[in-house]
Amino acid sequence: MSESLNLTYKAAGVDVEAGDDASRRAANLARTTYRPEITELGGVAFFDGRFQKYKEPLLLGGTDGVGTKLKIAFETGKHDTVGIDLVAMSVNDLARRGGEPLVFLPYFATSDLNPDVAEQVAKGIAEGCRQANCSIVGGETAELPGFYQPGEYDLAGSAFGVVERSRVITGQAIEAGDVILGLASSGLHSNGYSLARKALLAEFALEQYVPQLKATLGEAMLVPTRIYVKSVLAALEAGATLHGLAHITGGGFRKLEKIIPAHLQAEIDFGTWTRPALFQLIQDTANIDEAEMRGTFNLGIGFAAVVPASEAETTKRIFEAAGETVYPIGTITERT
Repeated sequence: MSESLNLTYKAAGVDVEAGDDASRRAANLARTTYRPEITELGGVAFFDGRFQKYKEPLLLGGTDGVGTKLKIAFETGKHDTVGIDLVAMSVNDLARRGGEPLVFLPYFATSDLNPDVAEQVAKGIAEGCRQANCSIVGGETAELPGFYQPGEYDLAGSAFGVVERSRVITGQAIEAGDVILGLASSGLHSNGYSLARKALLAEFALEQYVPQLKATLGEAMLVPTRIYVKSVLAALEAGATLHGLAHITGGGFRKLEKIIPAHLQAEIDFGTWTRPALFQLIQDTANIDEAEMRGTFNLGIGFAAVVPASEAETTKRIFEAAGETVYPIGTITERT
């Protein structure tokens, strides 16, 4: 009984001072993401919600995480890019509806808070938000003793944005004859890592240089998810007709089928782009069936736009001018 009277919160596993330190560092990084609409009052960030450039603004939001890609960060000790993945997973989902991301709220949880590691993660989150032009206006750092393995953490985040009612993209405008433009991915992005890790880590070490990857395995697997927000918004501002947009994430190319009206189907020509070496390595190492690959990984296409055939070349050039590598990868046909 006497020992219990001397117990402290820190002795129970929660270091309040470390939490305060991590929060201060994260707040300083958050300020580097502020849009002009942000006003800070009493240390709290507020967003000017008048949406002056919108006539009929609709708010939309999305929440996601990074998944088991975090395991690669833990094992390599490199934590400054998974925050980009965290932001990308949510803001790309907003972009597929034609939305402009405005604010982001991250959640970082661990059992033993290391402010240096938390700061590295926060740097990635801030970089992702700058790429998407959205502001970090809050968040949470949680220390949960005994909940996670030592040295591990979890990430989640929510993005909120706005879209003009008349420009909402649902996929219902897709019609037979439309062309599917594929926007190149940067790598695995943040999906399929349970299969990728199972396939590769039995044969390769993360620190091992793999000639066909021109990098170590760990470096190749930690390349951050590409953020397509600015390119999509640029295409909309240029007047491109986007009948449908798909963020190719978990489930691979099934994501494209989900946005297409039931009486139509997507016919993808998987030979129209060069598959990045990492996907081929995964498939060859574990002898994975092609259908399984297509239903799990992005295979080098991280985002897809369905556009009228008459505008396909023009829209392709608009995306390319915005910095994307674009391939015409298929067409929409009547379902048979």
